[in-house]
Amino acid sequence: MTDTTPQQPKKILVVSAHPDARSLNAALTTFAVDRLRAAGHEVRESDLYAMKWKAALDADDYPEHTPGERLRVMGASERATLAGRLSPDIAAEQEKVLWSDAVVLQFPLWWFSAPAILKGWIDRVFTAGFGYGPAVPPPYQEGSALPGRRALVSVTAGARNTAFLDRGIHGRLADVLYPVQHGLFWFTGMAPLEPFAVYEANDLPEERFAAAKREYGRRLDGLFTDEPVPFRSLVGGDYGHDMRLLPGVEAPGTSGLDLHVRPRG
Repeated sequence: MTDTTPQQPKKILVVSAHPDARSLNAALTTFAVDRLRAAGHEVRESDLYAMKWKAALDADDYPEHTPGERLRVMGASERATLAGRLSPDIAAEQEKVLWSDAVVLQFPLWWFSAPAILKGWIDRVFTAGFGYGPAVPPPYQEGSALPGRRALVSVTAGARNTAFLDRGIHGRLADVLYPVQHGLFWFTGMAPLEPFAVYEANDLPEERFAAAKREYGRRLDGLFTDEPVPFRSLVGGDYGHDMRLLPGVEAPGTSGLDLHVRPRG
């Protein structure tokens, strides 16, 4: 349930990934930015296609990397991050993430994942020494590299919603988005909310778009008050030194990725 207590203004980064400014994703991005600003929040937007974002991670990301030397990405990115020697586009996006109290990702679900340009934003921006690695606190906990931030995924999908439910042929949406929800957000210490999705998005009549905006508006209003997904903490006593869930911690009958979510209530 969303808390209706008036919120203090927050800082929110909206990252969008669709090549057409007339798309449903662009419309949802505009709606989110307008809704959040109307609520008094400060919003920055990274429209990756409009920015001509370079998706491929390579040695150019680390200007002081020695040409001809083997590129060991974790080591090179950590040295560049800690020395303040990343390429300017990466440094600018990291500054936005650090500035934010919440991050919203808006993208179409392409081949059960994020578009390549958004995956490239993740690959390049969340460097060692910034999002992970020995220079920051351990992952999978509230005190990890980027604590104190909320995170919301908003996706569009061409399929009907039943295909993403339990027993649906595409797999549950929570499982499809697990790499982002758990592997990016929770890994770095952000608190991910349940994802928002618009289904059958290739042919969305106006009345369904209006309904989607109403629901999305409620989700945006609850960005800082809704309960996040209760992923288990690595340091909460549920995992052993081998990073495997201890036997008997889960409720009877729990399996798959649900093992890593604490029972609600």
